[in-house]
Amino acid sequence: SSGINAEYGGDNKSAWKQYDATFTAKEYEGPKLEILLDQGSDDPYLNDKQLLPENLANACSNNKSINLNFRMQQGYDHGYFFIMSFMEDHFNFMAKHIC
Repeated sequence: SSGINAEYGGDNKSAWKQYDATFTAKEYEGPKLEILLDQGSDDPYLNDKQLLPENLANACSNNKSINLNFRMQQGYDHGYFFIMSFMEDHFNFMAKHIC
């Protein structure tokens, strides 16, 4: 086992599924969902293959109940400025879809 899943979920890979957004997207059969995902292109976790947003994008594209807006943000890492740069977009997205 390796990576973030093993670190937090132990060695039982089947136990990871309940926390895995890609697995959830593959299995989802509920009402239409809108998802906004921002990812920094310079995120060290992305470059180390600990984050695999392309897997989530593929799972969502194969599920007619999910509309994923995946935005790769060039030059951003996993830090404060990344979060602060796109937080307002996410608050507006949540207000539109939840309220």
